[in-house]
Amino acid sequence: MHNLKPSKVLVIFIFLITANGVFAMSLNNAGKVCLFSSMTGSIKLDGVPVANARLIRTVDRNGERTDETTTDKDGYFEFPGIFERTVTKFLPQEFVVSQEITVVHNEKNYRIWVGVKRKPEENAEAKGRPLIIDCELNSEKRFIQVNGGPIMTFCTWDVEADVIDTGF
Repeated sequence: MHNLKPSKVLVIFIFLITANGVFAMSLNNAGKVCLFSSMTGSIKLDGVPVANARLIRTVDRNGERTDETTTDKDGYFEFPGIFERTVTKFLPQEFVVSQEITVVHNEKNYRIWVGVKRKPEENAEAKGRPLIIDCELNSEKRFIQVNGGPIMTFCTWDVEADVIDTGF
């Protein structure tokens, strides 16, 4: 077994940290990751557009954040993307962001989107396509997995769900 002097260990350690930082920064766009992609869509109740519904979006990755929007007369809404500047970590870590959207209409709350984003790229929730959703508040909630991230939702959008291997 080799005996390394403390000064050599320190030099190796600094090199590894520096190399890790350069590599990590090269993986993302301008040092940012997408926590929740921009989203547009429509909200309906029994097939009728829901005007003036309040949508509350919550994102949690190292601290919870919320923002809100309101549907127009046609039930249409827009949310901008939420991005976060990355902080270079010295150890590898998994990208995991919880996402939720609640619609408030006629004093009733509908959790239309509860999911986990597992990839840092924008539009990962739609496998690279724009995230345009249609939500029927009285539909049955469904489970879908996209890019490894599970989503419970009342909504539909243009995406092909992951094939889940059950092992059978």
